[in-house]
This record gives sequence, C-alpha cells and structure tokens, in this order.
Amino acid sequence: MTTDRGSVRSAAAGTDSRAFERLHPHVQRWIYDANWTGLRDAQERAIPLLLQPTGDVLISAATAGGKTEAAFLPIISNLLDQPAPGPGLQALYLAPLKALINDQYGRLTDLCDGTGLAVHRWHGDVAADRKTKLLKTPSGVLLTTPESLEALFVLRGTKVPGLFAQLRYVVVDELHAFLGTERGAQLRSLLHRLELTVRRRIARVGLSATLGDMRLAAAQLRPSAPDQVTLIESAAGGQDLRLAVRGYLDSAPRATIGPQDQTAESSDEESGDNATLTSTRLISSHLFEVLRGSDNLVFANSRSKVEMYADQLRRLCEQAHLPNEFFPHHGSLSKELREDVEAALKNPARPVTAVATTTLEMGIDIGSVASIAQIGPPPSVAGLRQRLGRSGRRGDPATLRTYITEPEIDPRTPLADQLRGALVQATATIELLLAGWCEPPDPAVLHTSTLIQQLLSLIAQHGGVTPLDAYRALCDIDGPFRATTPVRFKALLRSLAAHEVIDQSRDGTLLLAEAGERTVNHYSFYAAFTSPEEYRLLTGGRQLGVLPVDFPLYIGLGLIFGGRRWRVIGIDDRQRTIDLTRAAGGRPPTFGGDGAAVHDHVRAQMRDLLADDRVPDFLNAPARQLLTEARDTFHRHGLATQSLLDRGPASIVVPWVGTRTGNTLTVLLRHHGIEAVNDGLTITCERHDRPQLLAVLTMLAATGPADPLALAASVQGKQSNKYDRWLDDALLDEDYAARSLDTVGAHRTVVRLLNEANGAGQQHA
Repeated sequence: MTTDRGSVRSAAAGTDSRAFERLHPHVQRWIYDANWTGLRDAQERAIPLLLQPTGDVLISAATAGGKTEAAFLPIISNLLDQPAPGPGLQALYLAPLKALINDQYGRLTDLCDGTGLAVHRWHGDVAADRKTKLLKTPSGVLLTTPESLEALFVLRGTKVPGLFAQLRYVVVDELHAFLGTERGAQLRSLLHRLELTVRRRIARVGLSATLGDMRLAAAQLRPSAPDQVTLIESAAGGQDLRLAVRGYLDSAPRATIGPQDQTAESSDEESGDNATLTSTRLISSHLFEVLRGSDNLVFANSRSKVEMYADQLRRLCEQAHLPNEFFPHHGSLSKELREDVEAALKNPARPVTAVATTTLEMGIDIGSVASIAQIGPPPSVAGLRQRLGRSGRRGDPATLRTYITEPEIDPRTPLADQLRGALVQATATIELLLAGWCEPPDPAVLHTSTLIQQLLSLIAQHGGVTPLDAYRALCDIDGPFRATTPVRFKALLRSLAAHEVIDQSRDGTLLLAEAGERTVNHYSFYAAFTSPEEYRLLTGGRQLGVLPVDFPLYIGLGLIFGGRRWRVIGIDDRQRTIDLTRAAGGRPPTFGGDGAAVHDHVRAQMRDLLADDRVPDFLNAPARQLLTEARDTFHRHGLATQSLLDRGPASIVVPWVGTRTGNTLTVLLRHHGIEAVNDGLTITCERHDRPQLLAVLTMLAATGPADPLALAASVQGKQSNKYDRWLDDALLDEDYAARSLDTVGAHRTVVRLLNEANGAGQQHA
C-alpha cells in the first residue's frame, strides 16, 4: 500500500496538525500504522523545536503521556532527513534503569525498522560482540545508563571522540530521578565531559514527570544555563493513578523498631510482640489477597520488616498449597539470592512479588510490575514518585497501596505516636505527590565523593591530566562541581595523594596511585551512589547488628534498635563501632519513614493537614479514624499556636521541620548543655524544663546562625558517601556541613519557637 504525506496526516493526526506534516515520511507512516488519531500537545510543541535543534528542551508529562515520542519522532526525522556525513553516533539516550533501556530499545527499533538507521543498547546484559561492532562502526542511536557511559570514558577513553563525533542529541529520561542525588551529580559531569570531548555544545532533551517547579529539572539538564532551557509541560492527563491508604491499630503497647534501624533481624515472634504480629498478619493477608497472581513490588522500611513480611507471605502460600510467589530483596542478602529474585521478576511465565527495601527503587532491571505496595510512610515524595514509576508502564493504571500501623494510645504513649506521625506523614507525602511537588536539590551540597569519582575517571580517560585541566573540566564556572573553589580543590588533591589515591609525575601530571588504580579497575567504580557506611552496634562487647549511619552521631544519642531503647556511650569511627547501653524511660515512639531525610515542606504539610479538617478520599475508614485522633491530640495540646510543651522535669519540642533542620537544632541544643534527643517528629529535652530550654533558645536566637564547620567538627560518623574515607578532617567537615546541617534554618526555627512561646505566654496571662 502506498500513500502520500497528506493522506497520512489527515488520517492519523488530523488536518490541523502542522507538526505532523513536518515529520519524515517514514515517521508519518509509523504513526499511521500505529492507528494514532492525533498528536498529543507535548508532541505538537516539541516537534518544531527538535527537528532543527538550536537549544535544550525539557518535556514534562505524566507517565504514559507521550514524552518519549515527543522527543524521538522529531529526532528520528532529523536523522533520516540529514544523514551523518561520517561515522559516529547521532543520538544518545540515557536512562536510570536497564529495564527502561530495553523497553525503549524495542520501541525505537520498531520506529526505525526499514530505514537503515541503527539502534543500539549498551549495558551489562548486552553481548560483547554487539559492543565491539558498535565501536568499529558507530552510527545511529545509542541507549545506555550513566554508569555504562562512565565505563566508556574509563575503559575506552581514546575512542570516545570518534564514537560521538556526529552526536546531535542527548536525551535524558526520568530526569526527575536524578535530582539532588550523587547519581545526578555524576550525570551532570558526564554530560559536561562529553561536550568537552567533542568540543561543541550538544542539544539536550530532558524527559521528566511533572514537578511543581520544572526549573529544578532544567537546572539538572543544563546547570550552566537553566533559564535557556525551553520547557514543555503537557496539559493532558497521562496514566491513571490508583491510591489507597489502609490504617491498622495495634491493640496493645509494643516495642518498635524505629526508622534508624535498617538491619535488625529479630522478628515480632521472637520478641513476643503479639499486637504487631497481629497487624503484620492482617497486612500480609491483604497483600496476599490482592497481589497473588501478578508481578508486584512491596517496599518495607527496614530489612527486618522485609524478612518478616516475606516470611508471612510465604507461609500463606504454603497454607493455600500454592507455589511461593513472595521473595525478600535487600542489601544484606547475597548477590546470588538478589539476582534470583530479579530474574524471576523478569520471567513472564511466573508471577513474583519482591518484598524489598530501597534496593529495587532504581538501577536494577526487573521490568514492569502491576502495582506498588508501601508498608509504612514513603521515604520521600521523590522516592515515592520513583517507586510508582515501576508500576503500570504498559498503559495500565499505576497502583499504590500504603499500609500504616499505629499503636493504641495509653498514658505512656509518646507524643509522636499520639500525633499518628506515620499516618500523617504518609498522607502528607501523597498529597504533595498529587500536587506535583518534589524535594528540590540543595545547591549548597558539594558532592565531594562524586567529584573524586569524576577526577579518577578523567585521569583514567586521558591517561593522566594536569591539575589545572582537571579543575577547568570539573569545577570551573560552567563545571558540574563549580561550588568547589581552587583552594578546596588543591586541598582535595593533597588529601587524595596522602591516601595514595593519586600521584603526580615530575611534569605535574596527575596519575592514579595504588589505591586509585585498584578502585578504578573494580566494576563497582562506575556507580556514584552507595549505601551509607554501616557501623556495628555493640553492648557489653556483644554485637546487636549493623546500622547504616546517615545522621549525626554523638555520645548520649538515643537509638532505637531491635525493639529497645539505647543510649550511645562510645563511638569508634576507625573500627566503625558504636557502644550502647540500655536507656531507661518509657516505650519508644514509632517514627515515620525508613531513616531517609524528611524535607521541611513535608513536615509543614503534616502540620497543615492536622490543623485542617479535610479528609483525603484515599484514606480507608480506619485511617480516617486515626487522622481524627491525631487532630484531637494536635488541638488538645495547642500545637496550632505553640511548639514547646512542658513535661515536668522535661520538655518536648514539636518544631515541624525536616530531618536536616531538626538534626542541626538537636546538635545545637546538646552543644549548649541540653540533653536533647531527636525522635523524628519531636525533640525530647530530658531533665530540662521549659524555662531552662527557653533560656538556651533565647541565647541561640541572639547569637545568630551557628558556624556550620564548627558544629560539624563536634559530630562523629560523618563518612556516609562512597569516597568520604579519603577526605581529611577539614574537607569532611565542610562536605558534611553542606550536606547535613542547616544552621540558618535552625536559627530561623529557634526564632519561631520563641515567638510562639512568647505569644502563648501573653495569651495565658
């Protein structure tokens, strides 16, 4: 069958589609054969901009909103209309997941079928002969991950200029997933180094989920000129989203493992916690009922809970005389066991549900799943968005089921539990997701660990580099690490040399030393992200478990581990050990999240939710009752107008701030003699009543924001990123202060607390 451009346009895209008629005839035919009735709004707007690229474009739409086609319909048309004059890849597609790459590879191969335009994949699962063929005759479109691009720079540095000699476009998919992360810093550096290698600016195309402020994604796409990125936000709805939050009430007091416990392997059966076991069984029964027979991901907020729920679900399969469909996946499992679960998820012949921590959020090829379940509050809005991206990728609705357990309230119940912190945080997080908000990256973060990785990669790519060239490539005014000054860069080089990571030849060239060679030659080098450093928890010489530390450590810190309350009495950073002693006091509170940092805006949304009377439709009846109880507590304590509560010899602060500000405030109070313990939602000041606390707050308000470097020096356990171990004390303090402390926000909170306290006192008088 033959047809002309006009007939395809009228049949497939409507006679008013000016963008359609500009596409290459082969692309028009593809649209016609796909039975499209028209182009989506984002596609109409993107096609003219990308057919002859003159700048960067960011395309934002909901999942299944046509973002990929908005980019590649004009890109493929351009490549077909203007064939490359010589060898070299013409378009580069970067995605955070191999599963995404494999999916897009099939779609682009279909789009380019019969044109002679090659489409390539490059990741760990691609056969070596295909990679060799690409290197010999590079052309067309390459789909890969940032880590695989990093490997190309390191292992084939001399081939990179020729490989990308004809490059016209770089497409970054799921751009929102890179915001504010070490992986995002790595991506920015790779894009910058790529342009330095080919000696010209390349059009960047970002594909992102809808965010409240798309300038955040624009700054990720082109950090040196975000205002010059053209934004295309789709007005059309995309994939449907199905939400449900189910509330559960424990009928008796319980010992609770808090968010900072990522690894305790004790089960509720072992601790005799019948109430929690009951709620676990109820949640497990519902999960079994709604998930059996399909592929799903269940995210729990600790490894112990992953094991507990996987065990409960396996037992339910056995009781029903069915093959087991539920398997655990977390970082403490062997590589073989994790890979078995990942392979099972990709196998369409059998239904599998993985119960996981954060290990299956991104970066692992598991294909698409039918639904996502979240046990406990999501770690963040960005994390929830990333997890939802795993669900319903083939046009089906994305489904999220959230399960929240709260304790029964009695006279000993901590205030955080009375405020139903887990339920309120989960609800606030979902509301912010629906509003399109996402945690913004902090421009003050230095990403020193990733800077080290990129420096080593640069040395490996070129076989050596001068300090000046390295600084210009990575830290100059347009560089991805421009927050690092020349003075700090020199200090970093000295620290790396002292740790035998780099060396310097007589002519000044930086080379890899023994530790650097060993690091670069290991397969794990290409990934910038890693888990926080783990410390062994000891009591009386007996090990309780291990704990990833990404929060301030100090003597006297209260920890919740294995269902018990402990106080830190010793810290050894070199041996990675924390000595604990049992702490007296009431039952510990339950905390929201898995230890991930909670943003100030999430806490503010929680306060707004409690002060309001709205009842979200996605809450089931028990969850609505828990919200009602939380609001009763909120108003009974007058928390709408004050945040300092007197508890006899102690006092409680409810600051409504995120993890970073709350940690900074806690360290400040302890630095000035207040025995403050950050409980997450609240800060408990033991043995210090309200007048004593107010006196310290008054002094803190008068002195202004604290020196973040001096405050960082008082904190232990600061090594949380991949290469922090190579930083000297001054560099580590600076990096930690930029990453984990907010002295300005803490001072602002102190002033607000005082104003509220003075206002409440005047009202009382």
